[in-house]
Amino acid sequence: MNGALQGIRVLDLSRVLAGPWCTQMLGDLGADVIKVEQPGAGDDTRAWGPPFLPGSRDSAYFSCANRNKRSIAVDIATAGGADIIRRLVAEADVVVENFRVGGLAKYGLDYETLSAQKPDLVWCSITGFGQTGPDRDRGGYDFLIQGMSGLMSVTGAADGPPTKVGVPISDLTTGLYAAVSILAALRHRDRTGEGQRIDLSLLDAQLALMSNQAANYLNGGREPGRMGNQHPNIVPYQTFACADGDMLIATANDRQFGKLVRVLGLCELADDPRFHAMHARSANKDALLALLGPAIASWQAADLVAALNAVGVPSGRANTVPQALADPQVEAREMVRTIDRADGSPVRFLAFPPQLSASPATYRTAPPRAGQDTRAVLRDTLGLDDAAVDRLIDDGVVAKGAA
Repeated sequence: MNGALQGIRVLDLSRVLAGPWCTQMLGDLGADVIKVEQPGAGDDTRAWGPPFLPGSRDSAYFSCANRNKRSIAVDIATAGGADIIRRLVAEADVVVENFRVGGLAKYGLDYETLSAQKPDLVWCSITGFGQTGPDRDRGGYDFLIQGMSGLMSVTGAADGPPTKVGVPISDLTTGLYAAVSILAALRHRDRTGEGQRIDLSLLDAQLALMSNQAANYLNGGREPGRMGNQHPNIVPYQTFACADGDMLIATANDRQFGKLVRVLGLCELADDPRFHAMHARSANKDALLALLGPAIASWQAADLVAALNAVGVPSGRANTVPQALADPQVEAREMVRTIDRADGSPVRFLAFPPQLSASPATYRTAPPRAGQDTRAVLRDTLGLDDAAVDRLIDDGVVAKGAA
């Protein structure tokens, strides 16, 4: 099957994670993604190991966000390199970049210059703080943004320090917002012929992800804090200690609470005025947990999970990463895939989650070596012959082969 974005060409001038995460999704959906990298170095994350891919200097980290791309190594600081980028932009539908504000203007590769030559261009700029505001010139990193957005203030134990999420959630969320915005901009272009610039910041994206916590404060005046594994509004919705380890219980309504206490042999709690409704359980949380804790502690975790799931109470175990990847449900959904690199070495990866019935994601190429497609892209996309490419290599404008 052809991907939904077949025929869309994306010029990827981004590096590290937010931009590459976005462009990988576009590639999974069928777009032709050309990743531009610095000769001799490539994307920063190539060096973020160990672990590294088998027989390679590329890190496993790099592989998580760079499949379905072709890599070219171009020195955009040279006149020849900047000219190559301009010519590639002319052949592209979308440009994604994460240079600091104004960073591309000195090469004549800024949106204002290039969109004047190609008015239907969709351009996505990803920065730490956006193109406007007092912090526009600051660099942004996931860890910094997690703290500045308030996320770390609500993550971790109540009596512990501010804590980051265990994955680079600010980068990943920004990449998702970027992909959604690009698809919207392409739809607008198809209807009107007009391109546009997308100004997206890590701080804005992560702040938007504060969702219910921000709403509680904005509309209720309640400043959220760290609650460990508890929920600010729903009780019980947390981890509990069983006889052989921890388990998770997530009761999102009064009906589920009634089923929970029946399984635990505490039926009277369903009619107790302190606990009969969600708002009451939230107000009397400590008293309720003092009653639930001992009853849950007498169970084996697997037995209680099975008993609760049988009656429709959401529950489960807190898996390790290996346990999650080996879960039969994950296997049934084919979330773990394998693809071979050009040298035949396998790369394992997590699939694109949505399963589209008519235009599913495809996994055509493994994460490329730095610059491995330079000659092919310059030949096939820009029409340069081998002699012209050789001159560019001799002049240091592009790198020779894979790094």
